[in-house]
Amino acid sequence: MKKERILVTGGTGYIGSHTVVELQNAGYQVVIIDNLSNSNRDVLNGIERITGCRPDFVEADCTDMNAVTALFDNYPDIAGIINFAASKAVGESIEKPLLYYRNNLNTLINLLELMGNRGVKGIVFSSSCTVYGEPDTNPVTEAAPIKTATSPYGNTKQICEEIIHDTINSGAPFKSIILRYFNPVGAHPSAEIGELPNGVPQNLIPYLTQTAIGIRKELSVFGDDYDTPDGSCIRDFINVVDLAKAHVIAIERMLQNQSEAAVETFNLGTGIGLSVKELIAAFERATGVKVPHKIVGRRPGDIEKVWAEPSYANNVLGWRAEATIDDTMRSAWAWQCRLRERGIM
Repeated sequence: MKKERILVTGGTGYIGSHTVVELQNAGYQVVIIDNLSNSNRDVLNGIERITGCRPDFVEADCTDMNAVTALFDNYPDIAGIINFAASKAVGESIEKPLLYYRNNLNTLINLLELMGNRGVKGIVFSSSCTVYGEPDTNPVTEAAPIKTATSPYGNTKQICEEIIHDTINSGAPFKSIILRYFNPVGAHPSAEIGELPNGVPQNLIPYLTQTAIGIRKELSVFGDDYDTPDGSCIRDFINVVDLAKAHVIAIERMLQNQSEAAVETFNLGTGIGLSVKELIAAFERATGVKVPHKIVGRRPGDIEKVWAEPSYANNVLGWRAEATIDDTMRSAWAWQCRLRERGIM
């Protein structure tokens, strides 16, 4: 018997598509809404090849209230929402702040406004460790103070979290789980889906793999003068499949009325900090492929070092990151090679 229907906004994107796979594998019915601004329709084929089931798909922009209303009219049985529909590049947000505020805030507002009248039980919100800014100490717990954002992207995540709290505190008849990710990387082990941004990648791993395969000349390492052991920034790199599985646990928690509060917040990370240089070395070690790279100046908006203390998610959600960094790097490379085989990249 099929479980409830889940709406996944931005579901053809990187994290969204992996989460759709895990939802369908767990028996949920899925409908995706995505404007394909940073993804493509072929992702649906990859999801179907992995799961044997093609999710329903609506091509529309979540900032368009009429389009989102029509979707809810067509799918009156939506029980929960996982929201990935957001612009997500730190550097681009500094260049195009209004695009980020318009897209990220209006999408969430539209969803929350409609949820209250449609019997939706809960929303999982895709947040980010950027809300902690430059943390006072590492690893970072959920109790760490929210810092002034260093980019418009980070600020939209902070504001969206506040919007969720304010809406639910006002008496809205649904719950929310906020998941603060650290740095998702890798691809599905089948190499059927992975990270494929439109245009020049803004994120480290797709740029790295495109460099390794010869599409890009070299990878830029932004800064080698940070207060870290090797001078490059430190991050908590989490496998995207591990991350996707946490969303299924979160949606089940709300649908089964297991939440301990109307809004819960969890850090999702490995608990291990790796520098950019260490990540490049891990890729080269795992794949045997060299990555041409050079050191360039610091990038505006970048945090020096941040990694998670994931114990709360481990203990309360019963979730933990399992994939090794070597396995994750191999999956990213297998995905890049599959794209080359298909003549895509």
